[in-house]
Amino acid sequence: MCDDVASRSDAAAAAGTASRERRDAAGGRAPVLDPRTDARPSGPVRVEPVDLGPVHVSTPVMLSPMAGVTNWPFRVLCEEYGPDGLYVAEMVTARALVARNPKAFRLCRFAPSERVRSLQLYGVDPAIVEQAARIVVDGGMADHIDLNFGCPVPKVTRRGGGSALPWKLDLFREIIARVVRVCRTADIPVTAKIRVGIDHEHETFHEAGRIAQEEGCKAVTLHARTTAEYYGGHSDWSRIGELASELDIPVFGNGDIWGADDALAMIERTGCAGVAIGRGCQGRPWLFADIKHAFAGSDERTNPTLGEVGRIIARHARLLTEFYDGDERMAVHDLRKHVAWYLKGFPVGGQTRRAFMACESLEDVDREVAALDQDAPYPERVADKPRGRVRFQKKVHLPYGWLDSRRTTHEEREALFGDDPMDAGY
Repeated sequence: MCDDVASRSDAAAAAGTASRERRDAAGGRAPVLDPRTDARPSGPVRVEPVDLGPVHVSTPVMLSPMAGVTNWPFRVLCEEYGPDGLYVAEMVTARALVARNPKAFRLCRFAPSERVRSLQLYGVDPAIVEQAARIVVDGGMADHIDLNFGCPVPKVTRRGGGSALPWKLDLFREIIARVVRVCRTADIPVTAKIRVGIDHEHETFHEAGRIAQEEGCKAVTLHARTTAEYYGGHSDWSRIGELASELDIPVFGNGDIWGADDALAMIERTGCAGVAIGRGCQGRPWLFADIKHAFAGSDERTNPTLGEVGRIIARHARLLTEFYDGDERMAVHDLRKHVAWYLKGFPVGGQTRRAFMACESLEDVDREVAALDQDAPYPERVADKPRGRVRFQKKVHLPYGWLDSRRTTHEEREALFGDDPMDAGY
């Protein structure tokens, strides 16, 4: 790595330390806001469009990439309900794309109706991530690339990837610099998704945000949890406010947005430019309609009956069948996790849920949808409440000696960049 990259990384680390010292001198971090109970806007919230280079985002709301969830059928449903935002494809492994893995290319597909083709790449080796970006650019495969530095899953972090990677400032900077350089030729904006840090003793988001800005990223999304916090407890929105106040590029806030009021409150209380929605929309693609109305100043909200939800399930099944090139069995198997989320809170009983899990064809899905109580109202007890799995603080898996230094050694790079079958396959 060239000396100027190393020196800028060291400067960013020093600046981050100084920022933390100033914050500590001022009395420490702000109290953690619990969005599940406290997040309500106090009045009208002004929401402005965001420009990411040539990509105009009229309503700054983003569907966060979620593995196994945000393939194009689900993105289409969300975008049909929602505003002109960013609906990002699930993470694509750079090495798998370079290896021409068929599943990686399937995940890179977009529906004709998608206004902005947003693709997220993950990788640890800068050369491989650069090659993957070049494949995307040369193939005209996307209008926007997001880089994943936020995944807390052990099989990713133990390789130094995801939310573990920003700890190594040189590696983080090099990956962003290479991808931005490739994408600049096609005027494709690059953004980065990060977390607060590995844990609260090893925070990285201040330095990571500044490096992303310096190297040409057009925006940063901050999930306001550490790797150790995983998806448990509640996110600390004050950290989003800290980053938004430090950067000139837009900051999207992510973490515990379960309803439209949460989205408004996050923008009001943090000053972030926009919001990124993850687990809150699982089984609720209409959440994006609620946010669209809220950002426009309307109190209108979507509360579908069970019959209306059933029709969404049936349509989702057909879109998935198209995604899997006509394979109904694969489509309805993929649908199962979504059905569990769609039916959450409705009084359908275990027998109905088991029947959906046993479906093997579109005909089976249609039969079970028709058997639902079409007039059952949307259950208030689950509206705007946490969704998805909640996993509390857990052990973080990192490469040996990872925390010893903020820069990678020659030995670490040799170990990290070797062939990894997990990284090239799915």
